Amino acid sequence: MLEKALVGSNKYWAWVFFLLGVITIGGLFYLYQFNYGLGATGMSRDVSWGIYIAQFTFMVGVAAGGVMLVLPYYIHDFKAFGKITILGEFMAIAAVAMCIMFITADLGQPMRIMNVLLHPTPHSMLFWDMLVLNGYLFLNAICGWVILNSHNKGVHYPQWVKPFIYLSIPWAFSIHTVTAFLYCGLPGRHFWLTAILAPRFLASAFAAGPSLLVLISMILKRVAKFDAGEKAFQKLGTIITYAALANFFFLGLEFFVAYYSRVPGHMHTLDYLFWGLDGHNNLVLPMRFSLTIGLIATTMLLFPQIKRNEGTFALSCAMLFLSLWIDKGVGMVLGGFVPNPFDRVTEYYPTVIEIGISLAVWAAGALILTILYKIAISVQAKEA
Repeated sequence: MLEKALVGSNKYWAWVFFLLGVITIGGLFYLYQFNYGLGATGMSRDVSWGIYIAQFTFMVGVAAGGVMLVLPYYIHDFKAFGKITILGEFMAIAAVAMCIMFITADLGQPMRIMNVLLHPTPHSMLFWDMLVLNGYLFLNAICGWVILNSHNKGVHYPQWVKPFIYLSIPWAFSIHTVTAFLYCGLPGRHFWLTAILAPRFLASAFAAGPSLLVLISMILKRVAKFDAGEKAFQKLGTIITYAALANFFFLGLEFFVAYYSRVPGHMHTLDYLFWGLDGHNNLVLPMRFSLTIGLIATTMLLFPQIKRNEGTFALSCAMLFLSLWIDKGVGMVLGGFVPNPFDRVTEYYPTVIEIGISLAVWAAGALILTILYKIAISVQAKEA
């Protein structure tokens, strides 16, 4: 089926070459970082995780969000998701691939990855994170490709793949749960030291992943004449709404615990993120913007007439996705380092090198997604 990705319009190839160009430029930035070291980044002694790990954390959520299609379709036999379930599985593949690339960039020397394989330490969360991420990538690749290949041949997918489909459902929950454990298992960081961090991660994942899928499906409807169906969009809208409500409810709980208890360790990071701390306020405007558009988007999604209108539905999904990207892809990770254990504030600014590499990883993910979606849509067009 790979040959289907080699046939396309001029616009398709222009998009592919554009992504390849971004990847090439980002690759040059990575070569510079590889030779110079992580001193080329904005990270420091006090801020040891920067934009790479922040983006990794967010993309784990996007990958986990694919289960919101697999669960209704394969477990509850919700036929309306028949066309887009494969898109959700392929989106998870691209997202996990991006996660691995962001981790590789953050390590500085990629051969350090071998330390996890050659010297496994089961008491380390990093070991389990590696296990669940690669396992989820394998499960989605197997399930997605086998099922799509069966559709291409006009037959039902083989029964042996069903256990892998069922296993991928709890595995999706595990990837973001273990990622949350990486943070909330650090006793010196009060912002992350909360028992509801994993539920917060999952709630935002189940809102961000389907929101992105809705936006991509609407783009495919215009450029590839692929129609996921009104019923599928409405059900995704319902899932996104409930997940977004849960996400902001959990965020409200964090504010209550911090400011009602008046425990300084819990207050200081929220102070820094939303009001500034000791004159440092580089994340205040982004975080306020994130909270504002997130609440507006969630409110919009509560009205059925907005979800039934394609334009307003797309707008609300885009606003919610951007809100969650800022919250988890910027504030969640960077805010956790403020203040440091000595009660000092060290602000972090990504360098041009980091931004270039991050854009290249996003472009690589988009390229993977483009190729997989091109194959999937070609197969479904053949069926029609």
